Amino acid sequence: MLRSSLRTLIAVFLAGAAIATAHAADVSTRPVVGAYYPGGSASRYPVAQIPADKLTHLFYAFARIEDGRCAVAPDAAAHFSSLAELKRKHPALRTIVSIGGWEAGGFSDAALTEASRTRLVGSCVALFFDQHRGAFDGVDIDWEFPVYGGPKEISARPQDRHNMTLLAREFRSQLDTLAKARKQAFLLTAALPVGRMQSAGPYDPARSFELAELARTLDFINLMTYDMGTTFSPVAAFNAPLRADPADPLAPELRRWNNVEGGVDYYLQHGVPAEKLVLGVPFYGRGYRVTSGAGSGLYQPYSAPFQAGDWRVIKGRLLNDPKWQQHWHETAQTPWLFNPQEHIFVSYEDPRSIGIRAEMAKDRGLRGVFMWELTGDDDQQSLLKAMVKPFEGDH
Repeated sequence: MLRSSLRTLIAVFLAGAAIATAHAADVSTRPVVGAYYPGGSASRYPVAQIPADKLTHLFYAFARIEDGRCAVAPDAAAHFSSLAELKRKHPALRTIVSIGGWEAGGFSDAALTEASRTRLVGSCVALFFDQHRGAFDGVDIDWEFPVYGGPKEISARPQDRHNMTLLAREFRSQLDTLAKARKQAFLLTAALPVGRMQSAGPYDPARSFELAELARTLDFINLMTYDMGTTFSPVAAFNAPLRADPADPLAPELRRWNNVEGGVDYYLQHGVPAEKLVLGVPFYGRGYRVTSGAGSGLYQPYSAPFQAGDWRVIKGRLLNDPKWQQHWHETAQTPWLFNPQEHIFVSYEDPRSIGIRAEMAKDRGLRGVFMWELTGDDDQQSLLKAMVKPFEGDH
């Protein structure tokens, strides 16, 4: 009886070790097909409707930092329970809680000292992996942005750049300790920017982040290869141009990097391996009320932004309206709309342009592709299907 029990215990231990090893190998090598899911959209788009069969990684957005600790919205607990259920039905899916987002404060203070970093990370581990055990497989750091370039009302310091690296290392240390205790792998990722125009004007990601050092600590980086034409831009411009357009009036030293291919090249040149980069594609548009109809609104001055909405809104309200002229830019490999009556320019992505970007990610040996954000797609999942297609069969 004793020998039988011992054999059983050994078998269970070996099986657990095999699972942990397979999990670790799986999360370190397989392509990423990721999606951000905003918890605030759960009433319209419940967790149960997430197309988990098409995804490898799901990023829940967002947790925030309050008083130096991780915090979530009151209704988040119900979402986490639903995520755990989704994972039980789709065991290959990796779910990751994203901390931060645009206008999220608290990072600079929480990352300032060893004690404050330990406190923050410990609170996150307790909240997401103890209190809500089974809901998440990792953490995504979305600090927008260390040092400068984020919302002007958010605290920032010159030492943020190195403190971001130290914060990532603290997350790595505590997650690895947890992984050893539970015999499973936990992921650490971060969302990092490409756009060269931010709140302070011209922007350089390397002034905010120690890119090569971060890449060594993180499992992968979600590269935000969008938001390159925003209200921080001097003229109406594309949100996610594939490559630089010589006609873009942005200064050449900025224009070189302010596009999808240039953004990838920049990170590669700063020591981030291709296999650590996941390419981002936007499921939303950006619009401008331009002051001139020249060039069908492209690169024209503007008086105010126009709320273009996400893809499902653009498809449902604008594409079938004859007032909106449809255009395609061969260099940028992206569509745009122009309303000549109201002088409105809208940059957006469609299945064609999304597919081109996903193919580029695969051809260049990047880790995969992700989108912001899942609920912006149409009912037919047109953008998601285009994004996934180059990686079908790889995951």
